[in-house]
Amino acid sequence: MNNDLVITVLLIFSLFALLGSGVWIGLTLTGVAWIGMQLFSARPAGDAMAVTIWGSASSWTLTALPLFVWMGEILFRTKLSEDMFKGLAPWMNRLPGRLLHTNVIGCTIFAAVSGSSAATCATIGKMALPELKSRGYPDGISIGTLAGAGTLGLLIPPSLIMIVYGVTADVSIARLFAAGVLPGLMVAALMMGYVMIWALLNPQKVPAADASMRFVDKLRASRSLIPVVLLILAVLGSIYTGLATATEAAGLGVVGALVLSACQGSLNWRTFRDSLMGATRLYCMIALILSGAAFLTLAMGYIGLPRHLAEWIASLGLSPFMLIMALMVFYIVLGCFLDGISVIVLTMGVVLPIVQTAGIDPIWFGIFLVLVVEMAQITPPVGFNLFVLQGMTGRELPWIARASAPMFVLLVAAVGLLYLFPGLATWLPRHMMG
Repeated sequence: MNNDLVITVLLIFSLFALLGSGVWIGLTLTGVAWIGMQLFSARPAGDAMAVTIWGSASSWTLTALPLFVWMGEILFRTKLSEDMFKGLAPWMNRLPGRLLHTNVIGCTIFAAVSGSSAATCATIGKMALPELKSRGYPDGISIGTLAGAGTLGLLIPPSLIMIVYGVTADVSIARLFAAGVLPGLMVAALMMGYVMIWALLNPQKVPAADASMRFVDKLRASRSLIPVVLLILAVLGSIYTGLATATEAAGLGVVGALVLSACQGSLNWRTFRDSLMGATRLYCMIALILSGAAFLTLAMGYIGLPRHLAEWIASLGLSPFMLIMALMVFYIVLGCFLDGISVIVLTMGVVLPIVQTAGIDPIWFGIFLVLVVEMAQITPPVGFNLFVLQGMTGRELPWIARASAPMFVLLVAAVGLLYLFPGLATWLPRHMMG
């Protein structure tokens, strides 16, 4: 174990030295893997690198990723967010907290067509924050709930991070998508519950309700939401019923998004080009990280680190609960310094054998992992949602982090509920997909 410790320390030092010097994460992972293979393995590093990176980049499963990214980019440039607020607002007047709920419900709906936490937070924020401010809602609760609800872009399918986990852990993406539905709705319900409790405790801070509308008028105001809901049902329904694979459903989503954009009059050459280039840039970044991570996983396999680490952790005799708690703390700390996708691809090679040895369901673990990565989106110094909101509001990062703190606590509570009721993640994939 002493030899393994030396190797581990050397690789971790190399990793943080390269990251700290500003090298891209994908290239850093490749460099650390090359160092490991060159120094501690008999197999030629160059040959292994070429084969692994090509195999990772040409994975058919991965084709769903750029398509879902493109679908989100197209809808990001439509009038969807504006229509969403108009459609949701009339239904929120009777709830404690009133229009603050549009943050949570808007993010829940947009998460189902975006797959990205930052895109969800930015899109709903651009529409909701000015509206809530003009109506007199306090900035703290408006920005805090948006930061928390924006993380639903990772959990509610189609989710980019679930595709990344599915590829790296060799788990069915369709099953992961199904597993994310109930936990996603649970997190949204927890956040809405918090808003209601806050509103009941602070009635003087909630502006008066708008004039009441007839039921028919509410329906008329919500008609612009129907095409989006139909698109969500078409994409996710085709996966869950087995009519389409995740990749085919992503293609359907892109076509649907283009049609929806054209019908709204927001599709022109500029928006088409910008959405395509935006999706290409994001996918290239993710693909480079995944390729580097695949090579690092292979290198660590040759060195034998994951096996030895798994054996060492197994020898500690941790219960599944203690293991999950330890992993939660580990990922929260790691998420303070790296983005969610990097966190997952960086650790899967080591963590997955440990989880499998403990007999933990990989589908359940995938949802647990996404929930913990959601927490990292709202923890400084590298919380992506905090950066998005700082750019939109001009507020200081520590202030936004404090406003988001209750949402962090709710996500910890969601992990606790997921552990106590594992069926939240496993029931739907088992019953809908056999």
